[in-house]
Amino acid sequence: MLALASFGLAGSPQRPAVPHGVARARLPVAAVAEETVAEDTWAGAETWSKAFAEPEAIFEINRIKEILPHRYPFLLVDKVIEFEAGKRCVGVKKVTSNEEFFNGHFPQRPIMPGVLQVEAMAQVGGLVALQEPITDGKGDFFFAGVNNVKWRRPVVPGDTLVMEMELTAFKAKFGLVKMKGVAYVDGQKVVEGDFQFAMVK
Repeated sequence: MLALASFGLAGSPQRPAVPHGVARARLPVAAVAEETVAEDTWAGAETWSKAFAEPEAIFEINRIKEILPHRYPFLLVDKVIEFEAGKRCVGVKKVTSNEEFFNGHFPQRPIMPGVLQVEAMAQVGGLVALQEPITDGKGDFFFAGVNNVKWRRPVVPGDTLVMEMELTAFKAKFGLVKMKGVAYVDGQKVVEGDFQFAMVK
């Protein structure tokens, strides 16, 4: 039988290898239909589900809504799986084909816009900035600058975007916050950059 996926330090599973003889999803339909699947090599839904298992949410969606002002279709964080108050946060965005932006970006080749990837990361940063000990949660943070942003690969339907934002500077007198961010899909870096926010009450 197929062994379960191994897990890294962050708790995110690697994609399990497809057993020999099992039809692969990327094969042409005709090839899939012709392949014979041996009973002892079939992984099945339960095995795949265990391989895809994710860490339990520290902040689920209702808690996120209590902190962030964003709402559909611009709330781009589904859950938080790591959090260190006043310092850093790891948030998750499940990218599905039902996202509103895929209607136009692009109909024949759906890709999550890079600016929305940056926005999603900023929202993860907001979960740090809009709580103690940085602020009392009153007011909003707006972009004051984004620098050194680099995209490594497209983010498409079915991807799980795992984002980390870390506070690098906080100037309470001016309401300025600086953060460094990076996001991954399946352990591969997809976007990174430096962020600056300004507090507005």
